[in-house]
Amino acid sequence: MTDINARKDRPTFLTEGAFSPTSTSSGWDWGTLRNLNFFLANNNSIEIDESVRKHYDGLARFWRAWFYFDKVIRFGNVPWIGNPLDISDPALYGPRDSRALVMDSVLFDLNYAIANINENDPSRTKITRNVALALKSRVCLVEGTYRKYHPQLELANTANTWLTEAANAAKTIMDENNFSIYDGAGTDFSYRQLFISKSPVASEIIFGRAFSTDYDLNHGANWHYHSSTYGVQLSPIRTFINTYLMLDGTPFTETEGYETMPFNEEVKGRDKRLKQSIILGDYKRISAGKEIPGPPNFGYTLTGYHPIKWCLDDVYYDGDTRNDNFISIFRYGEILLNYAEAKAELGELTDLDWARTVGTLRARAGITGGLNNKPENIDAYFQEKFFPDITDPVILEIRRERSIELYLEVSRFTDIRRWRRGELMEMEYNGIYVPAVNELIDLNEDGIFDVYFYYGDPPSTDDRVSGVNYINVNTGGNRWLSDNTYGEIKWLDSQPRKWEDKMYLYPIPETHRLVNPSLGQNPGW
Repeated sequence: MTDINARKDRPTFLTEGAFSPTSTSSGWDWGTLRNLNFFLANNNSIEIDESVRKHYDGLARFWRAWFYFDKVIRFGNVPWIGNPLDISDPALYGPRDSRALVMDSVLFDLNYAIANINENDPSRTKITRNVALALKSRVCLVEGTYRKYHPQLELANTANTWLTEAANAAKTIMDENNFSIYDGAGTDFSYRQLFISKSPVASEIIFGRAFSTDYDLNHGANWHYHSSTYGVQLSPIRTFINTYLMLDGTPFTETEGYETMPFNEEVKGRDKRLKQSIILGDYKRISAGKEIPGPPNFGYTLTGYHPIKWCLDDVYYDGDTRNDNFISIFRYGEILLNYAEAKAELGELTDLDWARTVGTLRARAGITGGLNNKPENIDAYFQEKFFPDITDPVILEIRRERSIELYLEVSRFTDIRRWRRGELMEMEYNGIYVPAVNELIDLNEDGIFDVYFYYGDPPSTDDRVSGVNYINVNTGGNRWLSDNTYGEIKWLDSQPRKWEDKMYLYPIPETHRLVNPSLGQNPGW
């Protein structure tokens, strides 16, 4: 569910007429909430020190706040339930409460958690005060911008209150200096190190989940990003790749001839997060302890851009749930972006703020220009393709930075909805520029051919080169070229995605409305 990645199929949610309250909607589950409320109602033993009880109440309220935040983002108005209900309680059949009431209650829970959680956790796997502050900065930024860009809610007059809360929560973390942007592995590797390390990079990671092969606790990132059968083959689109800046801080799309640059040329001299997020250049894989070529694999990638951000280099991890690298959920990089965006939306971001947030992140990525002063000029390409209604160059650049720094992390779909840019979900799935069909191509300039796009009849078995992916781009297929025998890769044009305003909220599942007609339904569903 993102605009900046192609996938092998069209999401049901974006297929016209396929998603409905009666057959496909889900998420109206409340068991977790009852567990939390039951704990809060019963954590009252006088034999336990009050500070200890408040700590655990803070943990429960943290999780309740996160639970309700997810519900509001999905459904809008939901019932606020602050205690465990008996089966005869009339509240079970009550109406939904207003977004304002529910989110005020979420903020109250978060503030309680921040004030009372007293855990200190170097493992970065437990909920601490800093984690609660991080969640607050995320929640308040989302809510503030949602209210600002969705005037139909009639809550725009309260947006700045939430944006101020977001900025203050982020600023508290920044000022206490417990975290910093990790740059210990240099501009070529520090960013990726955050996502492939077996243990958390504790200087930047605030909270995440640890995995361990010794305890048979693994995840499947490699399997997901290297398999054509597991997952949906997420592949970044060229329109997004074009937004990565040059190392001097200028837009790539101001480079003459960028439209027809082949892959091995367009990736040079760019923001170094690009080479740490997708396969390019001299990337190598490991097989049986030895380095092997690692070009983009068209057995997986739909567009030619192949993600590696969460992937380990050894091919051993590709075929099953074997990954044991740490998964970050909150990190300092997001906190800097939350602060920058909240202050920019408030009209209060200074040059010093810019240098401390976006400038710091770009410096880690090897960018040298525009680090110390807010931008004054609009990147026409980025504005046209993503945010044509935004005329503030600062807000535009912060949104660019968020999409790049947090690629494949914090939900892009939530960002799209809070900015009221659902139309981006109809973005064309485009890929690398292919100069000509029926020619062998060396994508990473290592002297070994990697891919062959054929138009017309496929090469015979005898004519094929071992190790080369042969890709059909005949007109009428799922993958084709913009000018038939040359041009950008186009993917899945035969399955257009359809966005409607009603989709900013999911529908209440009909089974629950039948039990409780007081719930009503979201507009348009």
